[in-house]
Amino acid sequence: MMEYYIYNIPLFLVDAPEESVDIPSFCTDVEEYLPARLLKNIEVVYIGNFKELAGRNAMYSNGGIYMTATEPTNFDMLENFIHEVAHSLEAQYGMYIYDKSLINEFKGKRERLRHLLEAEGYKINPHLYGFTEYNEKFDNFLANEVGYPTLLSLTMGLFVSPYGATSIQEYFANGFEKYYLENPRTVRDTSPVLYRKIEEIINDDEA
Repeated sequence: MMEYYIYNIPLFLVDAPEESVDIPSFCTDVEEYLPARLLKNIEVVYIGNFKELAGRNAMYSNGGIYMTATEPTNFDMLENFIHEVAHSLEAQYGMYIYDKSLINEFKGKRERLRHLLEAEGYKINPHLYGFTEYNEKFDNFLANEVGYPTLLSLTMGLFVSPYGATSIQEYFANGFEKYYLENPRTVRDTSPVLYRKIEEIINDDEA
């Protein structure tokens, strides 16, 4: 098991990544994109083929980020890492992030999504659109019945990416990821409340 570092955080390579992935470069990329103070809730990073991921690309749990070793590029690895950094910030900022203003913004977008999907003939219990937390039935509906290619075309300008419609936690993490890896203005123009939350967390002296 090889050991690397992101700032002073140990990264353990449990299983070999794809040949196209370079772990030292990935560590450098993270340091170029994210300030160390945003990683204060992360104690360790593991890359490997973990059954606990259960088909997911990555997860944050109890101070650790666990990432699949099967991603094809450094950028895919970087997307996963920054997304999980966002989830790590929930423990510190959750009460601030998920207040009424963000909930209302998210629910408004979900309601517009309902009208868009119903106009295309996609039907599900309309009450599910009002759930802000993760719901497996709704996730399966979006991923498998509608499909992300269709969802991408329908949600352009509504969500920064289709996955942000899954739950309010993914709405935040997806926006955080796009803020750093694409263009903050896209997040600002699409989700102004979410953008403000991200900006204030980034500028918090205690971050």
